[in-house]
Amino acid sequence: MSQSTESTTASNPFTKPGFIIAAALVVALIAATVIIFLLPKGQGNAQPAPAPAETSGSATVSPSPSAEVGKSVCGLPSSSETALGSAPETTWELVGTMAAPTDPKIGPGKIDDQGIRSCFAHTPTGALYAAVNLWALGSDPSKEQAIAEHLAAKGPGRDAGMKAPQTAAPASSVKVQIAGFNVSYTANKAVVELAFKANTGALASVRTTLLWQDGDWKGVVADNGAPLEEPRQVPDLSGFIPWSGA
Repeated sequence: MSQSTESTTASNPFTKPGFIIAAALVVALIAATVIIFLLPKGQGNAQPAPAPAETSGSATVSPSPSAEVGKSVCGLPSSSETALGSAPETTWELVGTMAAPTDPKIGPGKIDDQGIRSCFAHTPTGALYAAVNLWALGSDPSKEQAIAEHLAAKGPGRDAGMKAPQTAAPASSVKVQIAGFNVSYTANKAVVELAFKANTGALASVRTTLLWQDGDWKGVVADNGAPLEEPRQVPDLSGFIPWSGA
């Protein structure tokens, strides 16, 4: 499925004035990624994937005493590791429409009655698992406000997400799965860049910033509830560590 760059740009909600994402951490990012996947492979804004770096969006978040302690809220282990150079072996579970990793020593350590998956190890691998599970949960729009409440970092962006009306699910036959990753990590912050592959064969990437807050990894959004960075099309998985469960 394809369409022109001009029509794709016109339909991209990120280009429309006044666009505010409801619980924007996940669902609208999925919608934007689907739009990118509608571009012909290699067209338009396709660029090589850069190395993980600091995101540039405006976000105000609250510090957490538990970030200094480093203890997981559900007792999962922490480590002094700061890098993840290879793909972890894991079990994959279907969450919404996306395969997500799970491991009893990494997380999710909690799955509540709404299906919200939380509590991940205070490690680079834990941050990776948290980011992928967050995206997978976002493939189910019914969980939008619960995601904002339980998985977003404290701050104005989280408050905006909790108050906003539910976002309609994007109408598309495109299915998206994780295809690779990079992790940039410090003790209290991680930037996880994920590559996504669609059933059309197209690839896109986006960075998710996570903070260690209240004994778990929490996703960061801008103060207005918008994502810190839009997804972008990439030509291949160069620069990513390949990793997928579907």
